[in-house]
Amino acid sequence: MAASLVRRAGGQLVRLPSLQSVRHGSKAVTRHWKAMHFERQKLMAVTEYISPKPAVQEECLTPRTKATEKEEDNPLKRLLVSQMNTVLQECKMVAVFQRNSIGSEELLLLRHKLLKHGIHIKHFPNKVVKTSLAQFHLQSMQQLFLGQTFLLVSHDVKVKEMLQSVRNVPQIVLLGACIESRLLSRQGVQAYAKLPTLEYLQSQVVGTLTLMASQTSSLLTQHSTLLCAQLEQHIKEQSGGSKNS
Repeated sequence: MAASLVRRAGGQLVRLPSLQSVRHGSKAVTRHWKAMHFERQKLMAVTEYISPKPAVQEECLTPRTKATEKEEDNPLKRLLVSQMNTVLQECKMVAVFQRNSIGSEELLLLRHKLLKHGIHIKHFPNKVVKTSLAQFHLQSMQQLFLGQTFLLVSHDVKVKEMLQSVRNVPQIVLLGACIESRLLSRQGVQAYAKLPTLEYLQSQVVGTLTLMASQTSSLLTQHSTLLCAQLEQHIKEQSGGSKNS
């Protein structure tokens, strides 16, 4: 009976047109990002393309360009450079020493000992000294100014006195010197100190010239003296022969 009622109700229904919903705006996200499987990640990492490296490195092909920064004008540096230039112009002896571990008292005693011979100790920053040496075409001495260094300068060449004064001070080491516009190493300075003094050489030259002058005068008067002796002998022989006759 229930089935018959359903059949009757179905016959009475009216057929309606189909409805379709239209969506406006952005589409719905139906696919979300999902992490790759671990096995596939390993496979992708192994099969990744690696481009071949060039035979020459890029650092060798592209030259390095240093950023040139203009140094600010420093009045103190200009003053120190001018003082260093004065030292190089007026002093005939400029020796470079390295200072290790020496106390202030020992350095003061050394200063007084050097002042007796007219030798002064000068301290300048290494950067200032290198700038001044470049102006005097003494770039070869720039390699000596590393670490704690100082100068021993004098208006006259007194190498022997300088070495005798610093002999008992092992805390300072001689590196080199510029003596009368000549660059000398440590061995060169020691060899220069063994040379005789100028006064001794002058006395030797005067003695040699005096000896040569006396020898020259004796050679010039030798013939006349010999001639006089022969004439006297000849006169004696003639006078003796006349007496016998």
